[in-house]
Amino acid sequence: MSNTFGWLNDQLLRMQWLSDLVSYLLHDLAGLDLNSRVGASVHFFIYDVVKIFILLSVLIFLISWVQSHFPPERTRRILGRYNGFGANILGALLGTITPFCSCSSIPLFIGFTAAGLPLGVTFSFLISSPLVDLASVIMLASIFNWSIALAYVVVGLVLAVVGGTLIGRAGMANQVESFVYQMPSIELEAQTMSRRDRAIFSRDQVLDIVKRVWPYILIGVGIGAVIHNWLPEDVITSVLGQDKWWSVPAATVIGIPMYADIFGTLPIAEALVGKGVGLGTALAFMMAVTALSLPSLIMLKRVIKMPLLILFTAIVTVGILLIGFLFNSIAYLFV
Repeated sequence: MSNTFGWLNDQLLRMQWLSDLVSYLLHDLAGLDLNSRVGASVHFFIYDVVKIFILLSVLIFLISWVQSHFPPERTRRILGRYNGFGANILGALLGTITPFCSCSSIPLFIGFTAAGLPLGVTFSFLISSPLVDLASVIMLASIFNWSIALAYVVVGLVLAVVGGTLIGRAGMANQVESFVYQMPSIELEAQTMSRRDRAIFSRDQVLDIVKRVWPYILIGVGIGAVIHNWLPEDVITSVLGQDKWWSVPAATVIGIPMYADIFGTLPIAEALVGKGVGLGTALAFMMAVTALSLPSLIMLKRVIKMPLLILFTAIVTVGILLIGFLFNSIAYLFV
């Protein structure tokens, strides 16, 4: 059974067949030396780009099919049935089936807040949605392994639940801009979609998301190829090595000004870990890019006031730092 699972994991997720195909095309047909820096970089770039786009398209289609059963109005009604800590957990879990970047999650955050959902619940959703989604589990497993992927999801959900709970208990509902509460809440009748409708919806979601993220994937894979094949390991480890206490804060600070989703940051994290950077440091970088990107904070500032924005940023930042330090200290458990 383990051998069968290992084979399926290598061929379906890691796509070893694709790596072999790219090696054949570059080495046997194009005559490129794959042991050279140029050859290794070209192989890394083509293999990772194609693999990510294949996985992304398949996973977003499947997730969108599931998501077609949970339109925003239905999601709001589900969340509205629960209160307290349980509502925060549900808000974080529902965030996992929305394959959005942080900026795309903000309109839903506005809609949920305008509909009267507790502020803490909407923030649990806002943290979870860009940080943890079902596609990220598969993508992480394809690059690292299942234990790391599942651990990332668990800590991401914990951060979303705890962060939302703390914000909810801070009693800062008055720190949301007044226009948000004044937006009309429209009750929509339940719409039954046929299989054809769901297929069209899922296809359109794939096209829309791929259209929005492809530049970040190319940039991320390009940076990963440079790190993997051109930057000396001792240079990287001297700044972000596992033995450097500042590596996690540095990775978090580096990640905040960037704007990408998890699919664009995964190749960079893969290359960093391959060069000796701590697992927690790489995860902290990924989380900072996806949950605290500067563009998303600027957009969020338009709907909430500065004290609430500072509290949100502080809670998520502290959470990311703690997660980074934790994973660096127990990384041996996941290797």
